[in-house]
Amino acid sequence: MNFTAKDVAALREKTGCGMMDCKKALTEAEGNMDKAVDLLREKGLAASVKKAGRIAAEGVAFATVSECGKVAVVIEVNAETDFVAKNAEFQAFVKTCADTVIAQNPADVEALLQCKAEGTDLTVDALLKEKILVIGENIKIRRFARYEGVVTSYVHAGGRIGVIVKFDTTDEIGATDAFKTYAHNVAMQIAAMNAEYLDEASVPAERVEKEKAILTQQIVDEGKPANIAEKIVTGRLNKFFKEICLVDQVYVQDSSMTVKQYTESVAKELGGDIKIAAYTRFEKGEGLEKRDDSNYAAEIASMVK
Repeated sequence: MNFTAKDVAALREKTGCGMMDCKKALTEAEGNMDKAVDLLREKGLAASVKKAGRIAAEGVAFATVSECGKVAVVIEVNAETDFVAKNAEFQAFVKTCADTVIAQNPADVEALLQCKAEGTDLTVDALLKEKILVIGENIKIRRFARYEGVVTSYVHAGGRIGVIVKFDTTDEIGATDAFKTYAHNVAMQIAAMNAEYLDEASVPAERVEKEKAILTQQIVDEGKPANIAEKIVTGRLNKFFKEICLVDQVYVQDSSMTVKQYTESVAKELGGDIKIAAYTRFEKGEGLEKRDDSNYAAEIASMVK
């Protein structure tokens, strides 16, 4: 045998195929990785998970800003394997979908499917079906968000996370390099720290009440006296807000300030007002059922032996 467990793992990562299929392909290809990929594709195994009802949980979260700089879109398009998600044709389709959302502002995914895809004579739905036929995997446009105004976008890890942010500020401030750097940093903060809400006012009242009840019970269980319970709850609730609210989070690039304080410092430097108005963060496949690959390395090793 002229290949190793690492080779099987690498082929699996590249193609999205099962471990046994990857081992057989490498055996047939006498350890040649490129030939093994070709063999899998020839056999249709790179799309072997194409079954009715199968959830497509790979793909990309793509974010972009229009050429005029005034519209931002983030969109998640799913495929069955990471191999296809890295395919140039798939990525071009995702960009076409984003460009269509920018230009035509559909209300939802169903409306997007009925739009004429930018740069083509087909509807997005027809183009989607064409890509499924050509690529050989189930592809699904899952969701998108769109903002107009002073905006920015950020894509992390080649499409694992996509972020768009809208700011309340003047066009003059928005056009400065200092603001663009700030906006990019905020988008990276959102990607990294995954705040659930923009600010304290955005947190639903029922969520706050539920957290209060949990904290109160914790204090009771700790045997703290009732006369100081309320003060302890208030303190812990503030910590809770600092974890889930973007503007209250510690700014990851300077732990001496919060995101709100960072925003205020940039606004002061630029001589105006800046406020984070809204943001959307998509992480590909979040909330979708996925195969548990936690032990696949050990499985590969046991198979290759």
